[in-house]
Amino acid sequence: MVKYDAAKRYFNEGKYGRSITLLEEVVPLMRGSVYAEESLYMLAQSYYSSKDYITASEYFKTYYNMYHRGEYTELARYYSAYGLYLESPDPRLDQSDTYKAMQQFQDFIDLYPQSEKKAEAQGILFELQEKLSLKELMAVRLYYNLGDYLIYSFPGGNYLSCVITAQNAVRLYPFTKYREEFMYYIFRSKYEIAMKSIEEKKDIRYRDVVDEYYSYLNEYPEGKYAKEIKKLYGNIEKELNN
Repeated sequence: MVKYDAAKRYFNEGKYGRSITLLEEVVPLMRGSVYAEESLYMLAQSYYSSKDYITASEYFKTYYNMYHRGEYTELARYYSAYGLYLESPDPRLDQSDTYKAMQQFQDFIDLYPQSEKKAEAQGILFELQEKLSLKELMAVRLYYNLGDYLIYSFPGGNYLSCVITAQNAVRLYPFTKYREEFMYYIFRSKYEIAMKSIEEKKDIRYRDVVDEYYSYLNEYPEGKYAKEIKKLYGNIEKELNN
């Protein structure tokens, strides 16, 4: 108990490095005792306060898996997710921690629908979805800008990859603030595919572009890209009339 008391004192004094050193030693010894639950949660919080969020998340996870109805279970689930959120990297990098954080926040919301932290958890969940949406948008822009630069073994090449990626993003993140831009790139890429198609495929691809034209304008009649899209649609109309 001497080391445990010292660990609690260091924790309360904000000396988390010292509390971690002692708790790593005493937590295994506390199993089955009245201090087991508190010591494990304190260890997780010590790592969290030291900004080692990945390790903290693992200890929080260990806690709530061991103590399903524990005194700190709701907080452990929240901070485990929040630590992963803080570790979520730039959209250009691997998003494994982002996906883990999203899943844990969703689990938290499902398990604690009346929690005072529910609104904050929902806000963070949407923020992380926007990050993933932006990552998809960056890929869409890249495919479009590559255009015909690389020769693909399938028709449409980079433009088709642009369409597929943008359509998947709209399906996965229907309320994203980037929705209009996704729809713009779907239209532009299908336009490029149609204009460069062989004669026997042009008609059906022109009509596919027409569908995307109306899809965009129905949602964004005064949109950022409306003027450009209307101008390009004029070219499609001429081709169909010919």
